[in-house]
Amino acid sequence: MSRPGKGGSRLSRPSVCRGGKRVHPVASGNYGPFGRHVRGLAALLAGGGCGIMAAVMKSIRSFKLVDYVKARRYCSLAELMEAFHVSSATIHRDVAELVQREVFQRVRGGVAFVDNAAAAPHGVAASSYVERRAVNASAKERIARAALAYVEEGDILFLDSSTTVAHLAEELARSAFTSLTVITNSVAVMQLFRRFPAHYVRIALGGNYDPQLNSFLGQSAFRELDRLTITKAFVSAFGVDDKIATTNHEDQAALVARALDKATRRYLLADRTKFGRTGLYRLAARGLFDAIVSDRRVSGG
Repeated sequence: MSRPGKGGSRLSRPSVCRGGKRVHPVASGNYGPFGRHVRGLAALLAGGGCGIMAAVMKSIRSFKLVDYVKARRYCSLAELMEAFHVSSATIHRDVAELVQREVFQRVRGGVAFVDNAAAAPHGVAASSYVERRAVNASAKERIARAALAYVEEGDILFLDSSTTVAHLAEELARSAFTSLTVITNSVAVMQLFRRFPAHYVRIALGGNYDPQLNSFLGQSAFRELDRLTITKAFVSAFGVDDKIATTNHEDQAALVARALDKATRRYLLADRTKFGRTGLYRLAARGLFDAIVSDRRVSGG
């Protein structure tokens, strides 16, 4: 059950109870012939240990908190407790972490959103998913809207776990294709599955949960990906130079590289801060991409 927050918006609980058992919301959706993949992931989260479930739920709540406060610029702690159905201790802990990361600023009785897009030094990567989601959000939204033009009827899409591609998933949730399949290892995208049109096929790659990337990685994700066909892959990167796109996460680099290898067409989504810097691990040659979608002028693929 959910209760209205300020302005009439409604925020769902991260899980629901059925027959006395707590069920991850992904488990209640209709995901077509691949539903067992998604429901299997939900069972893994719900039954695979409190530590994994707690980490996933905390990460989900954190970036929802950022979105909620950003939309209102200021919120009282009492309002956040009401909107997210959590205790005073929980909201104080969540807010304290986001204040420490300079995503929020404490004000009397509540918190205010800090625009990190202007404050973040060029070339410095935010250390958490929540921080990265808040940086250059408006540019990422514009990039996602432009990238949607490359999606066609019948496509089988791979979406990586970047915050930029998560905005593309939000665009897909508002789309009206008659046939579409979405494959992802991103928890943020999985959370959007409930908002996708009911006839879209949604496939969640399981594996080891990485809270920094808010995604599933490892051999399980690899094995599931290898069984699937991909027509188009949409990915982002930490850095893009004249020759290659790079990231700072080895396991993510391996999974994305495999998805790019399997895809018929490939698209790199990158805001202007990504250009001219280099990460530790190679994702792909710049020329491999059929298009680079950005908020800056890009010469060639």
